[in-house]
Amino acid sequence: MTQDATVYEDLLYDEADGVATITINRPDRMNATRQTTYYELIDALQRAGWDDAIGVMVLTGAGEKAFCIGGDNSDAKSERKGRGIIGVPVEEIHTTIRDIPKPVIAKVRGYAIGGGNVLATLCDMTIAGESAQFGQVGPKVGSVDPGWGTAYLAHIIGEKKAREMWYLCRRYTARQAMDMGLVNTVVADADLDAEVAQWCAEIMDRSPTAIALAKRSFNAATENLRGISLMGFEAVNLYYNTDEAKEMSASFKERRKPNVRKRK
Repeated sequence: MTQDATVYEDLLYDEADGVATITINRPDRMNATRQTTYYELIDALQRAGWDDAIGVMVLTGAGEKAFCIGGDNSDAKSERKGRGIIGVPVEEIHTTIRDIPKPVIAKVRGYAIGGGNVLATLCDMTIAGESAQFGQVGPKVGSVDPGWGTAYLAHIIGEKKAREMWYLCRRYTARQAMDMGLVNTVVADADLDAEVAQWCAEIMDRSPTAIALAKRSFNAATENLRGISLMGFEAVNLYYNTDEAKEMSASFKERRKPNVRKRK
């Protein structure tokens, strides 16, 4: 296994046998993403995705507790000032995963919640350990992922289940996620690395051009969601500055009931 010359602050990156593995390396924060993480993910995905020596990519999280739990809640959403519609380039990561002509496999141990669940959803395939848990938290914390995180999720698991996931913010086991079509297969955590390696080895024996064409064809059916997603993020950016969103975020951090349904 070879380490890339680029040293990332929030990621681990390595290549072996035509497989690029990108690991979100913030286990002390349950692999929550901050501004640095977003920029580094875009760089790593782009570099591996357009490297002819790479045939498949694996996206995962460091440690045993989480794949990714979405944005770091210590980062005030209304104060983000970086690149991207909402101050962090979430839409660029989503676009990159779809646009690179290589399969991206999500390897999930532990929590894939919020933005982490969206990442796993967007990956071409998801392989989960028994410890994996999936779900959304947006309506609990004053956020939502429009387009890919909602409409594309419904395309995969069906309208009823997608609405349940977003409206109730429940968690789903790896087996439940597989039953609804969100996960391709589930194995014991101890076997997860070997299972992903086997899938990657099989892909490496397939035609890269045929796979690239297939990925483009699969994407074509839902490409309209790109525009919906961008428009939705413009609305979300406005929403983050409302009293309602700020109260939802504060109540979640303070572990209390929110006060957002006052009678006028």
